[in-house]
Amino acid sequence: MELTVRVISQQPPGGRCTLYAGYADVLERQLKARAELVFSDRRDAHGEGFPSLWLNGVPVQPGDGVILMPADLLAQLIAHGVLEDAMFGLAEALEVPLDRMLEEEG
Repeated sequence: MELTVRVISQQPPGGRCTLYAGYADVLERQLKARAELVFSDRRDAHGEGFPSLWLNGVPVQPGDGVILMPADLLAQLIAHGVLEDAMFGLAEALEVPLDRMLEEEG
């Protein structure tokens, strides 16, 4: 299955924008996804503006309503038909950009 990841970010990227770009990099490496980073001045978290991450043309919504977590992405990948076998090691890889952001913010 072909997977397209689109991250909408402010310029320069901040916390969640950088995190979502990190997630896109992981998906590009691990799942051979086609990733793109789009800059916008429109603030619309998890919608048409920044910060947001889209999978195959659909914005991914965070379970807590604020920030996308690796579990949110894994659930959406499964919903988009990515087989669990193809996601071996993905949860751990998605934790890396999250940990990096938390260290920078903390």
